[in-house]
Amino acid sequence: MKEVIKIEGGHPLKGEVMISGAKNATVALIPAAILANGPVTICGVPNISDVQSLSVLLKELGVFVLVKGNDHIVIDPTEMKNIALDHPAVSKLRASYYFMGALLGKYKEVRMKMPGGCYLGPRPIDLHLKGFEALGAKVDYEKGYYNIKAERLVGTKIFLDISSVGATINIMMAAVYAEGRTTIENAAKEPEIIDVATLLNKMGAKIRGAGTNVIKIDGVKELSGCFHEIIPDRIEAGTFLIMAAAAAEEMTISNIIPQHLESLIAKLQEMGVDMDVDVDSVTIRGRKPLRGVDIKTLPYPGFATDLQQPLTALMTQAEGESKVIETIYPERFKNCIELQRMGADAEIGTASCTIKGKTPLYGDVVTATDLRCGAALVIAGLIAEGVTTIQEVYHIDRGYCDLDGKLSRLGAKIWREQAE
Repeated sequence: MKEVIKIEGGHPLKGEVMISGAKNATVALIPAAILANGPVTICGVPNISDVQSLSVLLKELGVFVLVKGNDHIVIDPTEMKNIALDHPAVSKLRASYYFMGALLGKYKEVRMKMPGGCYLGPRPIDLHLKGFEALGAKVDYEKGYYNIKAERLVGTKIFLDISSVGATINIMMAAVYAEGRTTIENAAKEPEIIDVATLLNKMGAKIRGAGTNVIKIDGVKELSGCFHEIIPDRIEAGTFLIMAAAAAEEMTISNIIPQHLESLIAKLQEMGVDMDVDVDSVTIRGRKPLRGVDIKTLPYPGFATDLQQPLTALMTQAEGESKVIETIYPERFKNCIELQRMGADAEIGTASCTIKGKTPLYGDVVTATDLRCGAALVIAGLIAEGVTTIQEVYHIDRGYCDLDGKLSRLGAKIWREQAE
């Protein structure tokens, strides 16, 4: 029996929603914690299935994990053992690859299965592996396993061909115990990287330049435990901003860092969305006529690839033509096929799509093919006539904490059922 989410459209959203801790920071912070020699307490942890999968992998390694209250996790790696990571949880989420950098940094050796996650077209990890090799590791891939080993890790200069978030964080974690200085050039600048560097520095690492395109890491001999609070999730925040623009009378999205969302906020204002931006919240008054816009996804601080799919649902309600050009994951348009089932006028091109509006949407049976496609379908369901049934909802649960609960409290009619 598989679970589905059902949404009855046409119920306006009203009230305030609190944004959870950042999923994309959390999935790196948890593996980073094993670099310490004592307990690390992380608070603001979102209750999502990716966190549960990472906790399973920690326990596999002999790490003590304690969940306190709603959003605190204590990770104590004192009794940890470096065993091969071949648990099925490795295949459930792409972020399991952060254990590569953390285990290589701590033990100079790691053996693990190929990581999994949403399929968004080719997502090679060759940049991560090249970084490990530059630090002195030897990488072998055989029978579905990566074997990465180093006699010693020595700091060096590493230039990333693409400013990859995953590679930047993974190399940073491997380099904290390396001898001498590691310099990562063309590093990604996402806020989540700053968050991971902040945690590592609290533990005793010497990392400078996180958030710029040059990060310098001076190796240290020891890292200790610490306390860390995760930044708010800018993608969840962006998703709720889009939901408010699509379906709210008046809605406040709080516990956010508006500076992390400048590219989205600018586009929503260009569409004609009525909003007030405060220090740590945004209030949106919806139901205003919207205009079509063009977006092009780019690495941070450009328009986030994770927000283009949710925005396509709002674009169906804007007058005129909207165009999305995807430069990060060219195949990230399965959401448009699902939106077509609901009445959207969407045409998919090469690494692009064109949406013509305004078109009414109608409830139908649709499939969340990946995490952010699921978010797009929830937004479409909120404004569609009739009931929308979303299948494969485990994708949504991987990245959104209590999405149905938060929407219900805002006035949405959303519930779960066991599918036939």
